[in-house]
Order: sequence, then C-alpha cells, then structure tokens
Amino acid sequence: MPEQPSTSLTHNASSVAISVRDLTKSFGAVHVLDKVSFEVAAGSIFALLGENGAGKTTTIKILATLLKPDSGTAEVNGFDVVTQAGQVRRSISLTGQFTAVDEILTGRENMRMIARLRHLTNWRQVADDLLARFGLTDAADRRVGTYSGGMQRRLDLAMSLIGTPPVIFLDEPTTGLDPQGRLDMWRTITDLADQGTTVFLTTQYLDEAEHLADHVAILHQGTIIAHDTVENLKKLFPATTTELVEKQPSLEEIFLHIIAGEEKK
Repeated sequence: MPEQPSTSLTHNASSVAISVRDLTKSFGAVHVLDKVSFEVAAGSIFALLGENGAGKTTTIKILATLLKPDSGTAEVNGFDVVTQAGQVRRSISLTGQFTAVDEILTGRENMRMIARLRHLTNWRQVADDLLARFGLTDAADRRVGTYSGGMQRRLDLAMSLIGTPPVIFLDEPTTGLDPQGRLDMWRTITDLADQGTTVFLTTQYLDEAEHLADHVAILHQGTIIAHDTVENLKKLFPATTTELVEKQPSLEEIFLHIIAGEEKK
C-alpha cells in the first residue's frame, strides 16, 4: 500500500496541539472527570500529575479515542476525538504503563508489524534507524521474550515513533526502568520535543515532570486544580523562613502543598 499523505498528519496549523474543554466522564455513579479543561502547545512536553485514581489514564484514553467522553470536547492535532477519531489515531502514538510488544516475535518483526499498520513502504529503513537509535540493533533478530524489561520498554517506545506521529502520549513511560534507563528515556523525550513532537506525559515521579515538562497540570478528584509552568507553580508555595542557603521547593513539595490545600476546602 502507498504511504498515507503527510497532510493527514498536519491538519493542526495553530500552535495548540491538544485542546480540552469541559471534559466530563463517569463510570456509573463514579465521577472520574469533572469539566476538565486545558491546552497543550505544539512541540512542548506537558505533564499531567495526580494521585492514583485522579483520572490521568482516563484522560489519555479519551484523547487517544479509546473512550468517549460523556460531555465536553477535545481536539488533538486539530481533529475532534469523537467525530474525527480516525484522523486523531493517524496523528498520535500511545505508549501505556505496560509494554505492548509481542514477545513471540523478534524486535524487527514487531517494528515491521507497526510499520505495516501505518502503511509505510520503507519499513526496513525506518526499523533499522529506530532500532539503532534505541540501542537494539544487536538484539533486533532475537525474540522479544528474551529481552530485559528495559529493552522491551525501549522497543515499545521505538515502535510508537514509527510514522513520525506529531503527538505522542506516554503514560508513565519510565515505570520499571533502572536509573540509567530513566535517564536514557528522559533524553529521548527531550529530543522528541526538540524535533517538534508534542509529548503528553503522565508520571508518578515528580522529579521526572520537574525535569522534563514545559507545563504541568495537577488533576485532583477529576478536576484540574493547577496548570502552569513549574517555575510559576513554585510561586504558590508559601514563603519559608530565611536560611543560610536559599532552598527552592521541589515539584513534589508543590504538589503535596496544592493537594493539601484542596483537601481543606
């Protein structure tokens, strides 16, 4: 099959890659999202933070067209996630909390499978380039079941980059990685944004968000309670007493402070 024309992935001519307005979602009597609104600038790294059950994964699933919202609207790359779901899927890639690799196939065969789904004709070159980029060339023809957890994670991300999607969703991408693996993933994410890819990130590691994100949103009990740069969020932290060495609050301290304030309301 011929490759999809590039125009199908560049519908969004504005500087906003993701736009969410009053997004609401419930599962029975459980209200997961309550009028969630935010925007993500094209080519930026956006981190969505929140405790377990706050609605982070539900938000990603709606934006990736895996769930439909009860109300509200969301656009990804200029396409509506409900009425233009097919165009959204061609514009994005999603790497979940657990790797989505086929352990029976080799690394190269996994790459080929995704390339065929994206209708690429030059899949061999694409696969070789990405396998080399993620340090998997020597293991390319081994069954993925023989890979370590970190290698499978790297392969999963390499697969998500096939077809050069303009928007990538990473749901806790460094879960299970050792410290060096985390640093390698951080470099990859930063490189993606430098090349113009929009990265939407959820993570349990607040130092990760602090290191990577251009903007951070905090989701608490289904509601966005803070959305700004890390630097501006630090200004919300109460002034401390004068010390011999000035200490800036970490994103973890800011997060806990904001959540604690919300619980007191």
